[in-house]
Amino acid sequence: MSKNYVLNTYNKFLKLPFGKKLFSWYSARRAPYFSTVSPLITDIKPNYCEVLIKKRKGVENHIGTVHVIAICNGLEMAMGFMCEASIPKNLRWIPKGMEVKYPAKADSDIRCVAEVPADAWKPGDLPISVKAYNAEGTVVVDGTITVWVSEKR
Repeated sequence: MSKNYVLNTYNKFLKLPFGKKLFSWYSARRAPYFSTVSPLITDIKPNYCEVLIKKRKGVENHIGTVHVIAICNGLEMAMGFMCEASIPKNLRWIPKGMEVKYPAKADSDIRCVAEVPADAWKPGDLPISVKAYNAEGTVVVDGTITVWVSEKR
């Protein structure tokens, strides 16, 4: 079993009925703003995390699609959990910036994905690829979240 606390906690929750839902609820409560999109962490492993946002009235904009800020919330959650599940114990990270483009309408449930190559964990700026997909697999938000990685004191 992995020695990473996020992955250990996730694996413990997976043994329970509705484990992914419980883990997602528990996790969103630790950073309460994430709960505004009712996220479901559907997959987490080193260097990869996937979060599902259901299309519902509370996350829609004036044209009935999922609001890009709600999607950015899901992308940031995926990035944060991916970082926590991946970063070597001697390093720490903090978000520094986000750039996103909206190539298509977010007209369904949204799958938010953050991933980096396994060899990416070095001190300095780390650009993390984030993408949000609609139910058909079309990219609706494409971006980069840059985190600052540094040695722990």
